[in-house]
Amino acid sequence: MGSFGGTIPVVGMYNGYPGTISRAGVNKIKARQVLSTTATQLAFGESAVLVPDSLGGTWQSVKDFIAGAGTFTAAKLAGFALREVKTNLSYIASVAGSIGGSNVAYYAPGEMAEVIEETSGLTVQVNNGQPVAGNPIYIRVTLNGTIPAGVIGGVEAVVDPTNAAYTVVIPNVVFTTGVLDGNGVAEIGFLNRQAV
Repeated sequence: MGSFGGTIPVVGMYNGYPGTISRAGVNKIKARQVLSTTATQLAFGESAVLVPDSLGGTWQSVKDFIAGAGTFTAAKLAGFALREVKTNLSYIASVAGSIGGSNVAYYAPGEMAEVIEETSGLTVQVNNGQPVAGNPIYIRVTLNGTIPAGVIGGVEAVVDPTNAAYTVVIPNVVFTTGVLDGNGVAEIGFLNRQAV
């Protein structure tokens, strides 16, 4: 006679999707358009800069800012793209895939987007290193072939071991826990508001 009982192995809780507020507390969010001439979309949880203009500025991902010959520093970080539930005004617009369909994980160029500039907890993708609670995050600004998961504008938990200038430390933003889930997502928090 076989066993009818069984166990499901627990591998740990997931931290959630990138760009999700993960803790109650102070959350400061600003809504602006994504720069309409930017090369790619602003993905949920992605680092962003504010590009000044006569209307108060537009958002651009750090990767596109750097690709456009911008010099990224810690002071340039505006925050991270907040994950939102997005709906369409008509059903027809949401049918048939990506052309005319809904964008489920990013803000498209020219679209209104929300960036969080202060929070007690936000989930982000971590591409390199093991987070340690209280340690600052790093943003990659130059590719390193020995770190294949490292992407320009991506969050990392350690300074680049080959060349420290390949990553920019963001002392104002720290890992709130040392938990990195199976999807490479960790939680960060802001020590104080990003000044943009």
